[in-house]
Amino acid sequence: MGARQIYLFRHGQTTFNRDERFTGWFDPGLTKLGKKQAKIIAKKLKNKKFQIAFQTKLKRSKQTLKEVLKSHPECKTVIEDNRMTERNYGVLNGKTHKSFIKRVGRRLVKLNVEGDAVENLSVKRRNEIKRFLGEQEYKLIHRGYNIPPPGGESFVMVEKRVMSFINDLKKMIKKEKVNVAISGHGNSIRLFRKIMEKASVKETVSWFIPYDRVYVYRVRV
Repeated sequence: MGARQIYLFRHGQTTFNRDERFTGWFDPGLTKLGKKQAKIIAKKLKNKKFQIAFQTKLKRSKQTLKEVLKSHPECKTVIEDNRMTERNYGVLNGKTHKSFIKRVGRRLVKLNVEGDAVENLSVKRRNEIKRFLGEQEYKLIHRGYNIPPPGGESFVMVEKRVMSFINDLKKMIKKEKVNVAISGHGNSIRLFRKIMEKASVKETVSWFIPYDRVYVYRVRV
């Protein structure tokens, strides 16, 4: 019995990522650095082979995959599947990380609902929140894993759609006996990893998903 490969990667840096804004379902394009990061991904995958690629409706996913596909004439099929799109942050979409930090400091944010947004912050910003809340409360901040911010998605909601995608993906790979590439987003990749690696919630929310790394998974066929 053989195996096929899944090559999963995050889009390059966007203008919102650069400006430290919660991006969610907003649709900014890649920065110059983001385009360089897409080229890094493309270089890492240059000698790999895959026959099917997945992207989401968002520009950053498409731009990154377009760069990768320049070296892959063997990939004849590109599928748009929004189960792998970014988490919708609801009321936080478009807001700056700095404004969120200030709200935490003034306690104008419901940490049991919006606390999971902390996983999207830089180490520097996380440390600022620690100073406001103290170590123990900071450790409990991800208790909102099951609760969506107003107008948005909880991690559990994202995990549900990513699980559906993975189940269908495995069936397709086994049937077609193909390798696939996926141009994903930080939080869809986070939950993809949680499922495939059987990770705990604590591990999952601790991860930073780099812009220039390729995650590889094997599916037996």
